[in-house]
Amino acid sequence: MLAGLTGPGPLATLPAMGEESTKVRRWTKSPTAEPEKRLLVWIAARTPRWLVPDHLSVLGLLAAVWIGVAYGLSARSPAWLWGASAGLVVHWLGDSLDGTLARVRHIERPRYGFYVDHLGDAVATVAIGLGLGLSPYMLLAVGLTIVVGYLLLSLNVYLETLVVQQFRLGYGILGPTEVRILLILLNTLALGLGPIPFRAGGVRATVFDVVGVLTAFGMLAMLLRRIIRNLRHLSRLEPPNVVKPPTS
Repeated sequence: MLAGLTGPGPLATLPAMGEESTKVRRWTKSPTAEPEKRLLVWIAARTPRWLVPDHLSVLGLLAAVWIGVAYGLSARSPAWLWGASAGLVVHWLGDSLDGTLARVRHIERPRYGFYVDHLGDAVATVAIGLGLGLSPYMLLAVGLTIVVGYLLLSLNVYLETLVVQQFRLGYGILGPTEVRILLILLNTLALGLGPIPFRAGGVRATVFDVVGVLTAFGMLAMLLRRIIRNLRHLSRLEPPNVVKPPTS
């Protein structure tokens, strides 16, 4: 999912184009961010020395694939939704603890970690979205629309990191951990109620497709809001039609 939510403080060292590194401000309104950070630091301090951040990154990636598979297999039995929920917990641990462990042990690799973390987030998003689309609870088109929306939101975060020098973790109060919690709640609801199918325009859909479509529109609204704010901020920093003095 989107970039991990944890860090030792408000500033973090992240890579920048043409530089070794730069100080980028981490910013989040996520209600789980502070307690999650404390919990992850506590876990990291007690993690066996043989376990390194790369192990946790691989664990998070495998958990994401497992979540997708479990969603797909829920077509055979709804009980597989329990497997998807368990996978979301494991994914949180692997995806969130790897960076914290590196910082606690002072073995950070900013550029390597930034690349691996966000590449893993993209793969995880695709795996989970495909799994949802192949399940009896959501149309494939809706699942892929959510994937595209999530990837666009993630791309905007990475661009902000580069040009605004601010690493905004999530959108509003909604961060990666909140997304996982919502998915677990939806899995539990689906186990109790089933897909609740209906037909709309000759297409067989479910109540969860409605949730998916509303989610996609919400993503679009959040993205447009951030784009407008970023463009206004950048226009103030670099006003249009201002002649620059020639560089020597």
